[in-house]
Order: sequence, then C-alpha cells, then structure tokens
Amino acid sequence: MSEPPAAIILADSVTKPTGAWIGAVLVSASHGGVYAAYCAAKAGVRAMILNDAGRGKDDAGVGGAAWCDALGLAYAAIDTMSARIGNAEDMAARGAISTVNEVARTVGVAVGQPVMEAAQLLTLAPTVTAEIPVYEEARTELPPGPSGRHVVLADSASLIGPQDVGQVIVCGSHGGMLGTDPMTALKVDGYAAFYNDAGGGADGAGFSRLPALDDRGIAAGTVAAMSARIGDGRSTYEDGVLSRVNETAKRLGGAEGMALKDFAQRLIA
Repeated sequence: MSEPPAAIILADSVTKPTGAWIGAVLVSASHGGVYAAYCAAKAGVRAMILNDAGRGKDDAGVGGAAWCDALGLAYAAIDTMSARIGNAEDMAARGAISTVNEVARTVGVAVGQPVMEAAQLLTLAPTVTAEIPVYEEARTELPPGPSGRHVVLADSASLIGPQDVGQVIVCGSHGGMLGTDPMTALKVDGYAAFYNDAGGGADGAGFSRLPALDDRGIAAGTVAAMSARIGDGRSTYEDGVLSRVNETAKRLGGAEGMALKDFAQRLIA
C-alpha cells in the first residue's frame, strides 16, 4: 500500500506544535534560524518552509538550512520582502523561496518558486530517521540595576513568562506580530521589549510589534538584522543597534542608531 500524501500545515509560529505536524510539510512564518528549525524538527515534520528574516548577521536568518541538511531534513526559506514574517497565510499567498538546502533541492525545490508550489514538492521529501539533537535555548537574567529592574535575555519570545512583568526583555525573536492579533506582541506587561527587525520585511512586518506595545505603554524597539544574530538573545543585547523605537521608548531616551545595550542600561538605572 502506498503512503498517503503528506499534509501541508500553516502556522504563524514554530513554537506551538500540534500532533498534526507529525509527518507534515510545515509552512511557518517564523524566522529560519537554527532554533526555529529545531522546534519544527522536534515536532516531527517531514519538511519545513520558514522566513529568511533578511538573512542578517552571520546568515543567522537561514542558519537552519545547514542544520537540517545534517539531519537529512528538507528545509527552505522565503525572501522576507515577499511576505510578512509572522503571518503564515500571507506567506502561503505570496511568499517566494530564497533559500533551499540540499535535501529540499533533491525533490525539485528551487529559489524563486512560490511557497505552495515548493510545499507540494516537499510532500515527496524523505522522512527523517536521525535523532534530533538537543538544543539548549538560552534564557538569562542579568543583575538588577538601581531601579530594581533587570534585563532578561531570551533566544525566543516563547520563553517569556509572568516572572518577567515589569522587566526589560531582550529577545532573539523577530519584531513581527503573529498573524493579526496585537496581543501577540508580548504576552506579559514588560517595562520594555526588544526584538530583531528581520530586515524590515514585507509591509514593514518586522517592526509591527512596536505600535501594539505603544498602545500598552511598553517601550519597545528592534535591532537591525545585520547588527545581531536573529534567534540569539545575547547577540541582540551585546551587538544590536536600534533600527526603530516606538514612541514610549523615545520618551525614555531611545533613538535609532543607539546601541541597544546602552539603552537597556539606561532603562534599568
């Protein structure tokens, strides 16, 4: 009996897997870095298409490509300027492939293809049998400043929780809202929050959390993708240069071109 065709699943984020992902082709609007690829692989997908997040510093936005090749797992990413990061429906409607790993290439996926054409080809990708290596995702709380606030470094916004209310949150995640729900901008009321701009992306999606956080009185900004590795909270903090800040952040002294580390220290002073 022949194997049934693999399903194609759309998801705004790779951090919320379901049982339906097992053996499926995942089209997710997350960035294409190693941690995102790990989340998809751990969920048991047959293949994945992510967002290249402008590639960015050290090509971190497509770091998952080589990582997946080592597992025999098919991987592709779209050009961040072709569809909104954080929005899988938009990615499926107008995304164009920019990056293909060797495994995906064997089933005919190529740069320039529309997302859903590539996804159909990926239903023919081989099933991974290799064990998925453990990825130690970083979450670090730095010592508090004179204000009592401290900086939280997190490789993914999914690591932010109730303990981070009122703190300065520095994420390796992209600065795009998930789908169209403004409450996805930040799941707790931090004092401030910072992200990677993913190259800005289609319709400026890489900055779309910022006005939503303004509405909640939370200072927020993005660092330029070429200044810090997406998916790496410590790089965001140590290397990041602010590319955009919201009005709340401006009132607290934030400005484009400022080193994020300097502004974060001001916010905990």
